[in-house]
Amino acid sequence: MCGIVGYVGPREASSILMAGLRKLEYRGYDSAGLAAVSDHRVEVRRCVGKLDNLAALLREQPLGGTPGIGHTRWATHGRPSEQNAHPHRAGKVVVIHNGIIENYLELRAALERRGRKMASETDTEVISHLIDEHVQRGCGLFEATRRAIQQLEGSYSIVVLSESEPDRLVAAKSATPIVLGLGEGENFIASDVPALLEHTRRVVFLEDGEVAELTADRVKLQTFAGESVARAPRTVTWDPVTAQKGGYKHFLLKEIHEQPQAIIDTMRGRIVQEAGAVQLDAEVDRLLEAPIQRAVLVACGTAWHACLVGKFLLERLAGLSCEVDYGSEFRYRDPLLDPRTLLVVVSQSGETADTLAAVEAGHEKGTPVLAVCNVVDSSIARRSSAVLYTHAGPEISVASTKAFTTQLTALYLLALHLGRQRGLVDAERGRKLLGDLVVLPHAVKDILAHEAAVERIARRYGKASDFLYLGRGVNYPVALEGALKLKEISYIHAEGYPAGEMKHGPIALINEQMPVVVLIPHDGVFQKTLSNLKEVESRGARIIVVTDAPSPELEAVAADVLTVPRTNELLTPTLLTIPLQLLAYHVAVYRGTDVDQPRNLAKSVTVE
Repeated sequence: MCGIVGYVGPREASSILMAGLRKLEYRGYDSAGLAAVSDHRVEVRRCVGKLDNLAALLREQPLGGTPGIGHTRWATHGRPSEQNAHPHRAGKVVVIHNGIIENYLELRAALERRGRKMASETDTEVISHLIDEHVQRGCGLFEATRRAIQQLEGSYSIVVLSESEPDRLVAAKSATPIVLGLGEGENFIASDVPALLEHTRRVVFLEDGEVAELTADRVKLQTFAGESVARAPRTVTWDPVTAQKGGYKHFLLKEIHEQPQAIIDTMRGRIVQEAGAVQLDAEVDRLLEAPIQRAVLVACGTAWHACLVGKFLLERLAGLSCEVDYGSEFRYRDPLLDPRTLLVVVSQSGETADTLAAVEAGHEKGTPVLAVCNVVDSSIARRSSAVLYTHAGPEISVASTKAFTTQLTALYLLALHLGRQRGLVDAERGRKLLGDLVVLPHAVKDILAHEAAVERIARRYGKASDFLYLGRGVNYPVALEGALKLKEISYIHAEGYPAGEMKHGPIALINEQMPVVVLIPHDGVFQKTLSNLKEVESRGARIIVVTDAPSPELEAVAADVLTVPRTNELLTPTLLTIPLQLLAYHVAVYRGTDVDQPRNLAKSVTVE
């Protein structure tokens, strides 16, 4: 969930490190720091807060030299402070670290008994002391790191710099991402690919249980057990320009407007419209050929909401019994899995620790695991039996938008493919369902063209302290997602509910000050939802209706009506999502919050 960068080569490290950390700001952090070798000594600069604070510190106290390492920290062990910020030093060794060391209290106590003095509250500092102990016993930095990590329990990626060998960096990984960038006469390390693209497209992904040593002209890989590893580099095709705002005020708004293209990219090459069929990647097809009796969908946050929609899709189109579970709960309840269950894990980053644990639980029980993921070669993608990539492109803003709608698109394709395979969807119906999907991006563009209407509503209700979102059926998860977006970026308390549950408690909260967003397309439960809406109206709430067809009966009870184009019921969630994303964005802008990096949140949640 934090940013790691490292550089070894002939150039001054600090400017490269700062630029790399800027590319990783979307991951969320509350302190930052750099370390570099200058005149055979490691100098460290750290501060609390954003990178602008670190940049100001560097102007007062310049940091020269190379190689170097940089880090943005999101507090886990120890409060945000300069003392707890990375890098952490012990003797000649300096370490940066993402993840959590689960046995750090035991290790810390043992180190203190051996006379080691701790300067912070963090688990990271323990790692630096363990490595320094081995260095003082005569080990080289690579071997000292390899030996020290044998004592660690938990999830981590670390990068190590030492005055004893000032021409190299050492990195190690267990369950938390790290990627190596290969240059000409220089090499790089980062926790995510965007930090590398300015310098190189040739990358090597470190796997769990591996250690790497980087000098300016070579990279060496070994397992924790000391066995050599040979791995050919991959070429990353992302364009660095996609990580820029492109004229939009915020990354979030840019990514909302990128959704038509992202949906096109996710369906591209996967539709055989004449046959009413879906053509998925070969590895996905092979996985789905196995006899499947039920499906389990696992995710966290926004991706969990996508799974709730996916349950409707798989049950309706493929006739599969489905259940949806939180990644954080799944592994701890001894889930019922077997080879005839399809485990579908959904994650934007592919690094979500709880969801990754679900993948491992599936493998332990012989269950086929299909990942729906955005990031190529991410941990979840590599560990799963097959991957259905969403092709949303880099999503920089912490609040997920285009990742969600492309997940819905991928799950729609998956459900339709299984429906055709299982004989529940014939070619004619398949052509109709795919035809609706093909025109979906144009419908999204149409909604985005009416953004001004959403902005006016946002200004009208931007001072509210509470919001309620209501939906039924396949659109109930959209109510949850709309509420999540609002609370994430505007800090307004918001809740999503099934509209039919209003009378079972939540209706007690409604008064004249509460805006209530009601999702009410003209589907099979329109009249039921209308009845629920009238219950809300009778309590004096300010109602915002989102529908696919205005009507006098809606306008009679709603203060505001937003309209989306008509589509089939199973694609309606995608269209209803767009106005809710825009509403959350414009409310947040009106309130002056940090839209792209909301407080306390991180883009990639790589610890449990």
